[in-house]
Amino acid sequence: MTVNLTVENVVQAKNEVEKLEMQGYSKDDIYIFSHSKKLSGNISDKLHTEEVGIEEQGFIDSMKNLVASRGDELRNKMEATGLSATEAANAEAQLDTGKLVIIAKKQI
Repeated sequence: MTVNLTVENVVQAKNEVEKLEMQGYSKDDIYIFSHSKKLSGNISDKLHTEEVGIEEQGFIDSMKNLVASRGDELRNKMEATGLSATEAANAEAQLDTGKLVIIAKKQI
């Protein structure tokens, strides 16, 4: 099951991560996205959540992201966590407004 949430700031993100943990998601199952690479990394580091990498995307898609626009990269990464192309596009539009997107996917 994949959960897709949008929040306004890091404080709200922290609260949602805690709620997801209470629902049985581990921090390895939770991804936080921001339009800023630096902010995404900082939030993931501080909240100890996962970042999308080769394991989720595969080698070829990870290499494609090196030359893709930030929006394309984000949509690709969100699709790798379980969102459909439409859901990923909608989530990326929320990032354009300065919000954060949290995706949690339980490993089966």
